Amino acid sequence: MNDIKVFIADDVNEDKLAPLREAGFEVVKETKLMPEELAERIEDADGVIVRSATKITADLMDKAKKLRVIGRAGIGVDNIDVKAATERGIVVMNAPDGNTITTAEHTIALLVSMARNVPQAHALLQSGNWEKKRFVGVELNGKTLGIIGLGRIGGHVAKIARGFGLNILAFDPFVSNEHAKDLGIEVGTLEDIFKNADFITIHTPVNDDTRGIIGKEAFSKMKKGVRVINCARGGLVDEAALLEAIENGTVAGAALDVFAVEPLPNDSPLLNHAKIITTPHLGASTTEAQEGVALTVAEQMRDYLLTGELRGAVNAPSMAAKDLEAFQPFIKLAEKLGRFQAQVMYENPISKVRLEFAGELADKDASSVTRAFLAGLLRDVSARVNVVNALHIADERGISITISYIQTRKKLNFEIRTTVTTNEGEQTASGMVFANGEGRLTEIGNFSIEAVPTGCMLVTKNKDVPGVIGRIGTVLAEAQVNISRFYLGREAKGGEALAVIEIDSPLENSVLEDLRNIELVNVVRQVKL
Repeated sequence: MNDIKVFIADDVNEDKLAPLREAGFEVVKETKLMPEELAERIEDADGVIVRSATKITADLMDKAKKLRVIGRAGIGVDNIDVKAATERGIVVMNAPDGNTITTAEHTIALLVSMARNVPQAHALLQSGNWEKKRFVGVELNGKTLGIIGLGRIGGHVAKIARGFGLNILAFDPFVSNEHAKDLGIEVGTLEDIFKNADFITIHTPVNDDTRGIIGKEAFSKMKKGVRVINCARGGLVDEAALLEAIENGTVAGAALDVFAVEPLPNDSPLLNHAKIITTPHLGASTTEAQEGVALTVAEQMRDYLLTGELRGAVNAPSMAAKDLEAFQPFIKLAEKLGRFQAQVMYENPISKVRLEFAGELADKDASSVTRAFLAGLLRDVSARVNVVNALHIADERGISITISYIQTRKKLNFEIRTTVTTNEGEQTASGMVFANGEGRLTEIGNFSIEAVPTGCMLVTKNKDVPGVIGRIGTVLAEAQVNISRFYLGREAKGGEALAVIEIDSPLENSVLEDLRNIELVNVVRQVKL
């Protein structure tokens, strides 16, 4: 049994939490807690798993001092303050594929039910009335289905809908025309969808850009008799504007699975409306989906808490175990370079960072390496800085970051080159990963060197003349400090020399002052890695 604790705050399938228990985690499940009760329960939790009912706010995160990861057993994370989590270095992960099929199928179920008035006809027949003429529907074949958002769910809706003979017209600014054409989908603008679609379904997240995207203005542009479906997120459809559009005859029907306020109030005008089908957020409610997302999040959280492997993260680059293993030497080296730069450039506010990747990294996505460097560089700025929030903290402090990939056949002396600029100038530190997986410093400024970045290190610059190194060694010997490794680089004979001296124990400030007082010694910095 280890000391990792995961708290389950919503009704997640119990059997699918087995990966957490098998890993030796303490798993505690309590649902339907008030915020103040939840705050007490997660105070010592390393991870928290929720579905859609529980909201994880910034205040809750501040009370959970050990919290490292929040898992959403589903797709949407709008009940989690992702920005606050990122600022605090907490990973937010979801199960991006878990609800794809079930939500797409529910969308199609509502589409067919709305076209043929299935729920209304069923309810009337159940009450003892047989009225065929009252429920004349419309065929799907040959009609146009407008899909707003062509991600996993929207794409699967399109795939199923084509089987009904529907023409698909989609809007998604992140999908290329070529990819849409491969899927047999015509891409258009929102205006095209509003103007031409007989049915409209929306599959986007809800945010400041999409909230109310189907509202009064949108309804004014739609063709008469359109039918609207929302199985994505409440707030995407302006409910008051929808009711108005139904009353004025623009909209012939609507099918809603999600609402701006949930549960839907009993006095909502959307309930019992003859032209609106409502279901209580059932998009993900199949046995297969609920079991699938629970297992996915449990496995992802286990792997992250045990090894650092990131999958399904929404606020950090995901990395599978195989990729993590391959990148680990570079990530470790980058973090060391960041720590080195921070201590060499200490007390000077950083304004710019430039990262150059060459060799094996030149044709890879090195975002995880970038984050590792920034986490090392900014560790003294924020106690909780890590790969999750490093970019945020850099942006918050106005640090500009430039990244370039160097594609060349020429043999270079680095795979990672870092340049940090302050008001005092700039400092370059570079490194390579050698065949044995060991990362080494290969450049400091204009000096070529080959040093293992580890432990306590003394970095000095001095005039390259006889006797200076001996005097440095004498000061260290008098302070009873042993030298374990010594690395030397110089620009030219008689010019300036740079030494990286690995020592067995940290130096007192008085010893550092003695070193700085040596004639011809220009720079003395102590670095702890």
